[in-house]
Amino acid sequence: MLTVDFEAGLVRVREEGVEREYPLASEQAFAALSRAWLRCGWDTKYVYSFSWFGRPIIQLPEDLVRIQEVIYRVQPDVIIETGIAHGGSLVFYASLCKAMGRGRVIGIDIEIRKHNRAAIEAHPLFDLITLVEGSSIAHAVVSQVRELVRGGETALIVLDSCHTKEHVRAELEAYAPLVSKGSYLVATDGFMQDLPGAPRSQPDWSWNNPQQAAREFVARHPEFVIEEPPFAFNEGMITERVTYWPSAYIKRVE
Repeated sequence: MLTVDFEAGLVRVREEGVEREYPLASEQAFAALSRAWLRCGWDTKYVYSFSWFGRPIIQLPEDLVRIQEVIYRVQPDVIIETGIAHGGSLVFYASLCKAMGRGRVIGIDIEIRKHNRAAIEAHPLFDLITLVEGSSIAHAVVSQVRELVRGGETALIVLDSCHTKEHVRAELEAYAPLVSKGSYLVATDGFMQDLPGAPRSQPDWSWNNPQQAAREFVARHPEFVIEEPPFAFNEGMITERVTYWPSAYIKRVE
């Protein structure tokens, strides 16, 4: 149970039989309200209401702004995304490359539907995008992508295709060699862990999700750590993201 008393300036939360009360102007209140907002947004398909430069983009706006901060800091030569859907994320990353005056985008999907391919190829930013069709963990696809990355280039990888733990682990293993020190693998949609019982969810999401894949990967690869990127600018009291991508940023440190 969660209630907001605006007159008293309080948020009251009841979880597991324990009731807590927080001032509205507190990190705890913000976190409680954010958890409720994220779950309500999932249930209502809020995330399916955005586009970027004309293409649907099924992402939370905060996740896009935060990864923009990371991309601007890392200045990658190539951004590789697994999972294309309507192509909105590819166009988003291409627009950042265009604005920065450097970088290009490679998109991988097991199936690129004809109408999506046609729309992406007709987009004004398509000259910065390369499409690769096939399973992101297939040997031939991984080899093709590796050949598209030139020696010495800085790559940043965004994993947003099949979100099972097994598949994400395989993607992490396949694409980690392309990531140079200081850059990231980003395992999106770990929010699945908090959704068992929600609409469109599966009972095994409590363990079968990208967060678990990320944790298992870094446990076996000490050259990588899960690290929350610092906010590029912050004059407020909130220091944690409101995100569908918890524990997503896997940074190469060695």
